[in-house]
Amino acid sequence: MDLGIAGKWALVGGASKGLGWGCARALALEGVNVVMVARGAEVLQASVDKLKAETGGKVKVLAVATDITTVAGRDAIWNVAGGPGKDYDIVVTNAGGPPPGDFREWDREAWIKAVDANMLTPIELIKATVDGMAARGFGRIVNITSSAVKAPIDVLGLSNGARSGLTGFVAGVARSKIAASGVTINNMLPGKFDTDRIRSTLPAMAEKAGKTVDEMRALQQAQIPVGRYGTPEEFGAICAFLCSQQAGYITGQNILPDGGSYPGTY
Repeated sequence: MDLGIAGKWALVGGASKGLGWGCARALALEGVNVVMVARGAEVLQASVDKLKAETGGKVKVLAVATDITTVAGRDAIWNVAGGPGKDYDIVVTNAGGPPPGDFREWDREAWIKAVDANMLTPIELIKATVDGMAARGFGRIVNITSSAVKAPIDVLGLSNGARSGLTGFVAGVARSKIAASGVTINNMLPGKFDTDRIRSTLPAMAEKAGKTVDEMRALQQAQIPVGRYGTPEEFGAICAFLCSQQAGYITGQNILPDGGSYPGTY
């Protein structure tokens, strides 16, 4: 299927690896020019070089090694040489989740940091790009959040709270007048994917359950109806479809790629 987005410009956060990488790759393979953002310059450049090789130079792939949660970091994105300024057609927001732990140990600074990264930063990116999208008659914004928004995980309280705040905001703005201007905003709520994020949370979960990390990994995969973790590549494919011309009637939704783990009907 031709997704109808070749030649457009996409901004993808956390794009050097994991789910962000999966989204950047899927979009580039559809002919989208991609600005890839991550904090680690060396890993990011390696990922950009890999994607350039895979796409054979048919699209522009630019690297911006910066902290997207800061004003200076966002300015670097808008001013990257050869980029579209703020005239992105596609924005995939994605910031690393806050650490797991016991809510009794989190002070105000921990909460502010979580909200800043996982709620306020996506809102700032939306604010900077959405009106331009509406004026041009096309725009796709996809926020990578977490399945914990629908099925909270006790040790991920910082993430539960901050990402739920973003979900509430998107529910309103996605249904505003921009919807009639060809702009959609959706959230992707990943379940357990084989990324660094899950590897970082496994030790705390294993300790709480009195198991080894390997035992916890096996237990988690056994509890997923499809019997395995997801892959960044299949996550990216879903993201690319949400950014397609064909997905213009999908907005304000929370898409849950979790291998069937969520037990609810709705």
